[in-house]
Amino acid sequence: MVGELEEAEFPELFRSYSENERHWRARREFILRNLPPDWAGGAPRPAGRIDQLLSLSMVWANHLFLGCSYSKDLLDKVIEMAEGIEVEDVPQFTTRDEIMKKHQH
Repeated sequence: MVGELEEAEFPELFRSYSENERHWRARREFILRNLPPDWAGGAPRPAGRIDQLLSLSMVWANHLFLGCSYSKDLLDKVIEMAEGIEVEDVPQFTTRDEIMKKHQH
């Protein structure tokens, strides 16, 4: 099924119904930038590798747009994978540790 789809249509299969346009554009770019080169056109796409890429795209989007936190190693990996993706109006989040440190002074 996936091999028959046009490359531009392929990522659309993975858009969440609750994902707004801004979030989807960013996550779609993350997915497309990190597809292995041998996946172009109709090449077969191993399900496990797609699942991993989709999971990493969600980690990145959740961190970026929702302020979710993950292990340092995982965040380092997705931030590196997202290098060069420009997203406007990214929310700024304050962590609990930052709030506690501010109130200690």
